[in-house]
Amino acid sequence: MTQQELEKYLWGAAKILRGTIDAGDYKQYIFPLLFFKRICDVYEEEFENALKESDGDMEYAAFAENHHFQVPEQSHWNTVRETTTNVGMALQNAMREIEKANPDTLYGIFGDASWTNKERLSDATLINLIEHFSKQKLNLSAVADDKLGNAYEYLIKEFADDSGHTAAEFYTNRTVVKLMTKIMDPQPGESVYDPTCGSGGLLLNCALHLKEEGKEYRTLRLYGQEINLITSAIARMNMFMHGIEEFSIVRGDTLAQPAFLEHDELKKFNVILANPPYSIKAWDRKGFENDPYGRNAWGTPPQGCADYAFQQHIQKSLDERNGRSISLWPHGILFRESEGEMRKKMIEADLVECVIGLGPNLFYNSPMEACLLITKTNKSEERKGKVLFINAVHEVKQEKTIGYLLDNHLDRIFEAYQRFEDIDNFAAVVSIDDILDNKGNMAISLYVRPEKAEADSILPFPLAYENWESQGEELKSSMNQLFEILKG
Repeated sequence: MTQQELEKYLWGAAKILRGTIDAGDYKQYIFPLLFFKRICDVYEEEFENALKESDGDMEYAAFAENHHFQVPEQSHWNTVRETTTNVGMALQNAMREIEKANPDTLYGIFGDASWTNKERLSDATLINLIEHFSKQKLNLSAVADDKLGNAYEYLIKEFADDSGHTAAEFYTNRTVVKLMTKIMDPQPGESVYDPTCGSGGLLLNCALHLKEEGKEYRTLRLYGQEINLITSAIARMNMFMHGIEEFSIVRGDTLAQPAFLEHDELKKFNVILANPPYSIKAWDRKGFENDPYGRNAWGTPPQGCADYAFQQHIQKSLDERNGRSISLWPHGILFRESEGEMRKKMIEADLVECVIGLGPNLFYNSPMEACLLITKTNKSEERKGKVLFINAVHEVKQEKTIGYLLDNHLDRIFEAYQRFEDIDNFAAVVSIDDILDNKGNMAISLYVRPEKAEADSILPFPLAYENWESQGEELKSSMNQLFEILKG
């Protein structure tokens, strides 16, 4: 199969579910089935290869050393395929047995989809799905890791497009991911962490970035945490589908229970990339006030907006010698007054290296503009005491309701980051003293005005939005002070 044929074949499975379940739930069923089929086909291929090596020695062919994963005979795809009644139960049992047979690598990887609910998935629907997947072999000789990995990423994007508002929890715009990876430039042997990893795209791209450069990507140590069970399982499958086996992705709430600890402290990482959930309200603020890991050094964020809780977690998790982070946020994190004191402390500590304002529609189903906040624990001498602001609001290609960064956009932004110097209407190097003189306000429009919009470009409304929200914060603060005076 060509790449296009493979993608069409996999998307055909999703079409079988149309009208049966919500589009947002496709991923719960299609990804585990695809992974189950891949594991079984590869196991079969490895068994045949071992048989040839050993002149037909069945016992030798079954040795664990000859296989990536163990597949008990009664749990093989072909065994489930023979089932005609209670198909969901047969699938569920097979998946659980495979997880048990590979406790160190596959525990819980098939998620918790309701395979036995016949009101959602009848035997007939499941048989159709199984027969569809059975049309093609998905072993290594038929479909290499790279090809299947690309097809898997294609499915993630298609599910995001199809499911609308549910997309953001597991999908980050891939062109932004590429920019973030390029800027962080992970090196062989480094540790890379994503505290809210979704389907693992940011982590995965770090490995693929090294692979494209011809460097040893297998020595990269990848770590991720994700609160959603099915999404964390998808992230793990995503790694395996791309042939990456050295990683640790854990399900859990990063703010309440960080998964990666060393000597009762947060584990330190060389590189952190993140697209945290924006302005979550349901989080344990009280627990964070007395955080045992010292993640509240700048202060405790308001209940209605945990953004700076995530940002402090990121900073506290960085290696003190060469730690660097890049996180994707809406612009509000740069100037909201309610977080002003925390932002000032971050600036005073000379942790912020660069702020990049991106164009609209890079978040799923939201016209909101995004920005990248880049921090370093140990900035180079020539960058100390300074912050680079890049206003790349027009470096975006609009397609329907989604924005993308083309190669020329990526190149221009990356080159400006590397040069770290003033560029008319595009970039400005600003001293941290000047930022603090502005009360720690990092709204990009204060430091660099965007270029005039070309005729075919987007409307320059980010500046207006920043000013409107900033003025709103000031008005709210003034009203609060007035009420305090009146109370007194």
